[in-house]
Amino acid sequence: MTLPNTSVKNLLLNFTSSYITQYESTHGQLPIVESDQDWPSPCIQGQHSEQECYWKPVAIDKELTFENIEEALDFSIHNDIKDYFTCVYSESIDAECSEGKLSLLLPWNKDDFERLQQNLIGHIMMKQKLKQKITIFFAVTDEDDMIISIDNESGEVWVEQVGCLPHKKLSDSLGQFLTSLTPTI
Repeated sequence: MTLPNTSVKNLLLNFTSSYITQYESTHGQLPIVESDQDWPSPCIQGQHSEQECYWKPVAIDKELTFENIEEALDFSIHNDIKDYFTCVYSESIDAECSEGKLSLLLPWNKDDFERLQQNLIGHIMMKQKLKQKITIFFAVTDEDDMIISIDNESGEVWVEQVGCLPHKKLSDSLGQFLTSLTPTI
């Protein structure tokens, strides 16, 4: 079953909200991250200590786009990926799927979104050079060089080793994959 593109944003918002609820229930506080004055984020929710601050995912209120990548590469990025990466600012979120543990990659701030775009350009160009189907990564696993990506044509979610063809299909769509995840606290 393929879910409408708009549902990816709702599913991701629901998942990140569930993650925070479970984290607070388990730890009695929001998650913490190392403080960095030079790397501000709307996710920051106050200081935990001198070196750490509380954080939580925050819906992106200003429109972020992939038009610059699409124009530069003369290439259309799958709408599910655009919806995913323009939905929330967040630290990476740990989760588990049927295949094991992973971390969802999400932008921390607008500068991080731009850095993410540069990494995606590099990934797309590598795939083109290798004459492989274009995939777009959105999560990493605890295994070296294994990423979770979406097939840019079909929208299917796959596991792949960096630089190699995807080797294991995880889901028919990103929305379906998000509903299968369990937060790891």
